[in-house]
Parts: sequence; C-alpha cells; structure tokens
Amino acid sequence: MNRQDAFERAVSLLNSAAIEDSQWPRASAAMDRICGTRGSLMAFGEDMPNGQVEIFFAKCFFRGEDRSEWQQEYFQKYYPRDELQPRMRRLPDSKIEHAANLYTDDERRTSVGYNVALPRFEMDDSLVVRMDGPSGTRIAWAIANPVDSQGWSSSRVEVLSRLLPHVRQYVHVRYALGESGAFGTTLQALLENTSSGVIRLDRSGFILDMNASAGGLLRRGDGLRDEGGLLRASHPDDDARLQKLLARAIPRYLGPGVSGSLIVRRSSWLPKIVVHVKPVTNREMDYFARDVAALVLVVDPMSKVKVPPGLARSVLGLTPTEAEIAVLLAEGLTLRQIAARSGRGYGTIRTHVNHIFGKLGVSRQFDLVMAVLALSNLPDSPE
Repeated sequence: MNRQDAFERAVSLLNSAAIEDSQWPRASAAMDRICGTRGSLMAFGEDMPNGQVEIFFAKCFFRGEDRSEWQQEYFQKYYPRDELQPRMRRLPDSKIEHAANLYTDDERRTSVGYNVALPRFEMDDSLVVRMDGPSGTRIAWAIANPVDSQGWSSSRVEVLSRLLPHVRQYVHVRYALGESGAFGTTLQALLENTSSGVIRLDRSGFILDMNASAGGLLRRGDGLRDEGGLLRASHPDDDARLQKLLARAIPRYLGPGVSGSLIVRRSSWLPKIVVHVKPVTNREMDYFARDVAALVLVVDPMSKVKVPPGLARSVLGLTPTEAEIAVLLAEGLTLRQIAARSGRGYGTIRTHVNHIFGKLGVSRQFDLVMAVLALSNLPDSPE
C-alpha cells in the first residue's frame, strides 16, 4: 500500500469511527502508521468560567491498543500541575506545536509535567494541536513520540496537517450523535433512533432508504426534501453547497470520498438543520448493503426527545430544581446555558449536578443524560 492509499485508508476508518465507535482502535492505529508515531491522546471538551475544563470524551490509543489507564493516570496525577495544558488551550486553531516549546527554560528543569509525565507516557518528543470544535468546544490532540530516529520530518508533519480536518469532522459527528441522544450507538440502533435522521445514498446519489426521523423531515420539505429520489435543500444557496458536499462524498470516478458538514436553513422560524455526509467504502460491511455509497446524518434540534421534568422528578427521585436541570442537560444545553436560562449562578448549577450524580450513582454527564432519556417512553407523571 503506497502512502496515498494508506492515508485514504486512515481517513476511511476515521469516517467509520465517527458513526461506529468500535472502529476507533483501527482508525487510530492507521493514523499512527501514516504519521510514524507511537500513539496519541485526543480529548474533546469545553472551557468552564472558573478556568477548568469539562471533558466530554477522551481517547488514548497506541497503535490500536487501548491505553486508557495512562489517560486516567495523567488526568488524576499530572493534569492539575502540568503547565502545558493552559498554554495548549491558547494555541491558535490547528497550529501544530512541539510540546516541549510550551514550557519555559526553568520549567524544563523543574516541571513535573515536562520531566515526569511526558517521558512516562512516551510524549517527551510529542506534538500537540488544538482545534475549535462545535458550539464553542475545543479539541486537543497530543501525538506521541515518533517510532524511529527520523523524528518529526516535514513530510510527517504535513501528513498530520492533512489529517486535522478529518479529525475535526470526526468530533463534529460524534458531538451531533450526542446531541441527538445517540452517542455510543451502533449503526442499526442509529437507524432506529427517533431523534437522528439517517439517509443512505447509492453511487449515483439516489436515496436508497432512510429511517423514520429522516422520512418525516423530508416529507415536510422544510429545509430538506426528496426530489425525484435525490436529496435537495430548500434554499438555493444551501442546495448548491449540499450538492458539492454529496459530490465530494460520492466521487464520479470511484475515487475516495470525503466527509463534510453544512447547516441548512428552513423556510420557517424553526432552528436550522445540521447535515453530516460520510462516504461508505466497500469494506464497511456494517452498513448492511454493498450498494450504499454515502451515509447522511441529519440532526434536527426540534426532534430531540422531550422528557417532562415531573417525570424525571418522580422516577429519579430528584427535587424540582434538579429535575429541571437534568432535563435541560438531556436536551443538549451546557451548564453555562442552563445557568443563563434559569438565572442561577454557574456554581449553583454545578452543585445541583453533583447532587444528581450522587442520587443516581453516576459520575458523568453522559450517564445522567442517558438516565433521563431512558424515561422518554414512560407516561408523564402528574405535577
């Protein structure tokens, strides 16, 4: 396999991992090989008003092997003291930097992060990069030491630069799945999910099939529509961009497709629709049909599952305020957005969330949200 084929293979696996999280080890290993690195740590999260960072998910893999124990050790033991972190968060979007350059001369002699943590996790000759994520979030990617004495040659850094937009797209799709309550799902479950629209296209760009959520959206024709079997956007400018996106995902001469996203306007006052297009290769048998050429994920904010606060209160044993906050989290709002909407302080919201964690026996917002969404099929309880 030549270098370009290896790069395209890595991108294809990364696109698959965006939908099927079980593909991440293979995607990570493929990226390690083409970059000539031992492994990497990727984290995705949001800056908090108190200067801390809330991490939504993090992945630490070395040549396809899960190193989550290293990830946990770093965050628990070194992260609070590592001078690298706040400086990495201030890097310009997509700027690749040597980790060592983010420490001062004095820190290179005294810093626990530089002298202990980086060598401990094979990161003493690592590269780091920060990217802007969706809705004000941030993506941090630390790329471990090179595998040989060639070091960080210009060709290796160039490959890494070419990967960045694909990594960003991976995070955008994962974020969209989380927003629609389908994070961590399989494709079959995604097709059955009532909050995520999924459309499968053939090599000519014609619609093969779709799930119920996408079907309802297209029948309404507000933003997206089915025109003679082809996916079209209502607004001419949006449609032009959509067709270019589809053409890149399903290239005419059977070359490798490229994933991408766009925001589609509606004719009504309703919120805009987010569309993610992902090419599907013949190797991806998880998509259940050999003639599927592209997968379109449609995220409609209006299709989110709504759980009445009274139901969350009665079933989960929450106070009225805790139930309100839990439901808003399940609807995709951040802690800061909940604070602004409710008129409470961010610290107060955070305290309520910690109380909810204790009552539910969980430690992550994702688990809290899953507990709330699990109530969506139950009848509402009286207030």
